[in-house]
Amino acid sequence: MEVLHCTTFTSAVGPLFLAASERGLAALEFDVRLPGQQTIRPNPRDLRAEGGPREIRFDESAADLRGYTRELEEYFAGARREFGFALDLRGTPFQLDCWRALLRIPYGETRTYADIARAIGKPQAFRAVGMANNRNPVAIVVPCHRVIASDGTLCGYGGGLEIKRKLLELEGALSGTLAA
Repeated sequence: MEVLHCTTFTSAVGPLFLAASERGLAALEFDVRLPGQQTIRPNPRDLRAEGGPREIRFDESAADLRGYTRELEEYFAGARREFGFALDLRGTPFQLDCWRALLRIPYGETRTYADIARAIGKPQAFRAVGMANNRNPVAIVVPCHRVIASDGTLCGYGGGLEIKRKLLELEGALSGTLAA
């Protein structure tokens, strides 16, 4: 059985759930999720305990996650532009390609879904890129908030558009159509 250390961190955009393995941060989720949004965290009827393909035990431990929460505090204070900790990203090869492309978007900049599709060598896969973003298990750190619609407007975000707007404001990436 795999053990993930976890905690809930109070941030400038609300509570965030963090979970980490020995390999790195495996999940950073908004406390409030949209219906149908994927989650790694335990729930009252824990289906993993019913013999799912992979059993995970969650160990509540703010101390074990202090390095992660410290860097998040620095990010929200405007003192950090890049995260220095390891990630334990879990997904399909296509999702991993998309998430790695997101990690290459510089702080304070945005890209479109089409830009990400081209960056991974699948220029027609912009809708699939959107679905991969929707499944991003490590919000903020894997910056899917930096992805916008081709017309330059804000579009879907797991934490909601208001949080996406706040993150882009923090990074100084709101301008023109995005600020409207």
